[in-house]
Amino acid sequence: MKTVTIKLNMAEDVKDFVNIVNRYPFDIDLRSGRHVVDAKSILGIFSLTLSKPITLEIYDDNCDELLKELEPFLA
Repeated sequence: MKTVTIKLNMAEDVKDFVNIVNRYPFDIDLRSGRHVVDAKSILGIFSLTLSKPITLEIYDDNCDELLKELEPFLA
């Protein structure tokens, strides 16, 4: 499992982020405080407070390609 912090500033960022993570077969969650949502769910992401950085949890150790694609969102 790998954990990084991301920042999603606008609705367009959320759409682009979801399009990227949906291309990967492994489970990915977003955590904000006590709330955890599926990172592949656009509605779940909008239920989080986007004004703060969000923790991204990737349940696979071979996710370097995904992290490279997500560089614009890394906090």
